[in-house]
Amino acid sequence: MAEAEAEDTHTDTDTYAELAAVGPYGVRPGHALITLVEPHPGHEFAYNRWYEDDHYYAGAMAMPWMYAGRRWVATRDLQLLRYPAESAVAEPVTAGCYLSTYWVTEGRYDEHMKWTVGINKRLNRDGRVHQERTHVFTAFQDHEATVYRDGAAGPRDFHALDHPYKGLVLEVVDAESAERRRELLEWLRACHLPRALAGSPAAMVTIFRPTPLPGDRMTYVKQVEGVDTRLTLLWFLQEDPRECWEAHFTERDAAVAESGLGRVGLVAPFIPTVPGTDLYVDRLR
Repeated sequence: MAEAEAEDTHTDTDTYAELAAVGPYGVRPGHALITLVEPHPGHEFAYNRWYEDDHYYAGAMAMPWMYAGRRWVATRDLQLLRYPAESAVAEPVTAGCYLSTYWVTEGRYDEHMKWTVGINKRLNRDGRVHQERTHVFTAFQDHEATVYRDGAAGPRDFHALDHPYKGLVLEVVDAESAERRRELLEWLRACHLPRALAGSPAAMVTIFRPTPLPGDRMTYVKQVEGVDTRLTLLWFLQEDPRECWEAHFTERDAAVAESGLGRVGLVAPFIPTVPGTDLYVDRLR
């Protein structure tokens, strides 16, 4: 019996060398996991400790080709800055206290997904998944563009989750139709975002488009909406978002609406968590 058990758990380590020898291995964030989650009331501390002490590593960073990650939090005062009130993403618009962002190596999405589905099934089977939470907006996404405020100066997008940014704004935009998403993307990339970034506290904006989750995903994660029309923008801030909100972020929906190319589904500010602590957990409600 002992021999059979050992055989069942054996890993052919030579396979790792074979896999590492082929395929893309650049540093560009070709793909991202962006996940906005609401811990259920009364479970905030337990959720935070589970995520930081276990899931951030076992369910994300320890996986192949996921090479950078960062968690963000929206305290109650930050939640109340969000808009539009009738959000196409969060219902109510304040839902989703924690945002996690991860970069996946360009060209390695399929390999990563095979692993992540397998490991999450295992974690769930082993009782290592915190059930008292709701996924508000969770999607793997493909990188479309990055727009920089300062051109070649400063950190690149592959540094963004390691650089000590003081805040992040999540903006979700839906094109008027699938056919017009490319036009919306080009307007954002070439026209609108360079103007919006000039003189702002945002050093860069990364733009992603969501991809469908696999059919064998965990059942507690709903299928992605807006796959054909949606764009996700991450604004990386050198200031606390509360200090620059009125001047730079209160009219994001109006700017997009005036273009005639789309509509904003959510604009939401966050600050970084402090790993290994429960800082801010008592300020979520």
